[in-house]
Amino acid sequence: MDSNGGHYLNKEAVLSPLGISRMCQLLLGCTIMALVSHSAGYSASYGQFCMFVWCFCFAVTLVVFTLDITRLHACMPISWDNFTVAFAMLATLMYITASVVYPVYFLQTECPDESCEVQFYRIAVTVCSSVCCFPYGAEVFLTRAKTGAVVGYMATVSGLLKVVQGFVACIIFGALANDSEYTLHIATQYCVVVYSLCFTITVIVVGVTVSGKTSALRFPFDRFVIVYTFFAVMLYLSTALIWPIFSFDRKYGTSTRPEDCPRGECPWDSKLVVAVFTNVNMILYFVDLVYSQRIRFVSSSAV
Repeated sequence: MDSNGGHYLNKEAVLSPLGISRMCQLLLGCTIMALVSHSAGYSASYGQFCMFVWCFCFAVTLVVFTLDITRLHACMPISWDNFTVAFAMLATLMYITASVVYPVYFLQTECPDESCEVQFYRIAVTVCSSVCCFPYGAEVFLTRAKTGAVVGYMATVSGLLKVVQGFVACIIFGALANDSEYTLHIATQYCVVVYSLCFTITVIVVGVTVSGKTSALRFPFDRFVIVYTFFAVMLYLSTALIWPIFSFDRKYGTSTRPEDCPRGECPWDSKLVVAVFTNVNMILYFVDLVYSQRIRFVSSSAV
């Protein structure tokens, strides 16, 4: 017992739905790493990415679970609730990506008799990785903002969307780095500047919120976020128009996929990925802006 009469260990960290979801995350994450290390295997950049996702999420979840059950998170110089919900959202997205990437590059429709055992392990990895998306999603659902409850910014729809926006930007950067030929035109270089600028500010917004230092800023943080989101929508709208023109118009490129274009190493494929996820992020920023305005309207009308 501590000096206040409470238990040193937090039973709710184990017995609550949130605690159960985190234990499921640890169990599935450990199972995945064991299967991959034992026989399923991973190789090349795609396999290394998947293994990084599983190891990173398991390690952070273990730290979160340990700090929560021992109540040591109170000693952390961060906003704990904002951090945990932001990580749960990020882990959900990372697991979804790994659950798609791993079977695409490591599962085959047919296998020789001597390789079928490895194939079974890889199927098990894919299934466990896909299932593990749900406990992380459940944590987001359990810790999200609810009507009438006082929560951190990251638990709101806008806060969760900030994590998704940053993750989508990382996908765009990955496609840009994969021989996207963006250096051929000044217009496409402008698009890269837009992606980098919006990603940087989004990361800063998330970082400041998680650190719990928003109240120490000398300007209204909520107003800054809304103004930034408005400009992000405008900037992404411009890139959603410019990038396809300088990537797929016949004057600057090809409108159809070239026949001599190897899978995974084709600039046209990378350009298509950038174009698709540019529109995805533009929609995310627009939804973020609309929701932010709705929040302000409700709060102002209630006063």
